[in-house]
Amino acid sequence: MRPSADSLPRIRRYLVAGLAFCVLVAVELGWRDAPLPPAQALVHAAAATPSQLVRTGQGHIPMPEGDLSAHACDLLVMPESHPWSLMAFWFSGSREAAPDVQIASAHLERGSDSWSPARYAVGRQDLGFGTTRLGNPVSWVDNKGRVHLFVVATGLGGWAAARIVHLRQRDTQSIAQPHGFEVQQVLPLSWLWNYSHLVRSTPLPLKDAGMVLPAYFEMGHPSFPVALRFDADGRMRSITRMAQSQQMLQPALLPLSQTQWLAFSRDGSPQRRIRVSQTVDAGVHWLDAPNLELPNPDSSVVTLRLPDGTMLLAHNNTSEGRHILDLSASVDGRQWQHMTTVAQGGPGTEYSYPSLEWADQQVWLSYTDQRRQIAWQRFAVVPHKP
Repeated sequence: MRPSADSLPRIRRYLVAGLAFCVLVAVELGWRDAPLPPAQALVHAAAATPSQLVRTGQGHIPMPEGDLSAHACDLLVMPESHPWSLMAFWFSGSREAAPDVQIASAHLERGSDSWSPARYAVGRQDLGFGTTRLGNPVSWVDNKGRVHLFVVATGLGGWAAARIVHLRQRDTQSIAQPHGFEVQQVLPLSWLWNYSHLVRSTPLPLKDAGMVLPAYFEMGHPSFPVALRFDADGRMRSITRMAQSQQMLQPALLPLSQTQWLAFSRDGSPQRRIRVSQTVDAGVHWLDAPNLELPNPDSSVVTLRLPDGTMLLAHNNTSEGRHILDLSASVDGRQWQHMTTVAQGGPGTEYSYPSLEWADQQVWLSYTDQRRQIAWQRFAVVPHKP
């Protein structure tokens, strides 16, 4: 039986609706995204002996007027064509987790030692989602020169009930303006309202112009690192657990080669050692590795591989307290030698949560100074002479 002429338009509408539904399903399943190529880290030379560092400058980044507390700074290297060489993001307010805490920002004019006045880049009012507190900003520049921010935000509960909110600068000019970021999404990391995931450390850049963002799951003792892969446009494409062990937080990624990477984690266990996991296939699979011999007082560490292959590690070099902040160097990621003490004080003082970057042919380091300010230091690299 053939359909009548009157029924043909209705059939066409059903076909169009069915096709539209299939397209929507395909989009939800990610069919519109071409498969990503295998990940490869941006790695240049290998070093036989680590270079030496010579301190060439130091100071403090300006605070927002009236703020009494600062913590968890993240440094961002700007593209070479930009008039700024560095940006800094940190959380600032009356105290950690206070309702008035916002994400502050300042920038460094290229070729200058002077930081701009601080401004608020993100506040609770910019996020929504029932946000009651902010923390741990992490920044990244995509292949179009746009600055992305990943911010820890909580509603009910403490940091263990946090979510990672992804923001991006609104337009070319907004990066220099207060509250110049707009929300892209809450990263889809957990079936439980995306709770209990946080960020802290610098992304690992990839050859395809994407990156791997180290993050971690934390809900009491179940705490472990995860790797979030993003494409060149800043879209999250995968999540991979980076360790089977527990009580590992705030992983920092260190590439040994394009496909062999280490992750150094803060130790929340009684072992008090820098915890290690590793991958030999660019993050497809991860295995636990032996701890470093270096102590860790349940505090954040950060890594940086220099263009000449020297590997740097900024860490609290003690099993108790955060009153000593050191820089160590390596050529293989396993054996580390002390290079310099960045800051040191008596018991109860704090120099913590470092950030390391390579900008303008020098090493830049920031860190929390007494929970009241963000300090910075700059180092020239001197090749080792046998």
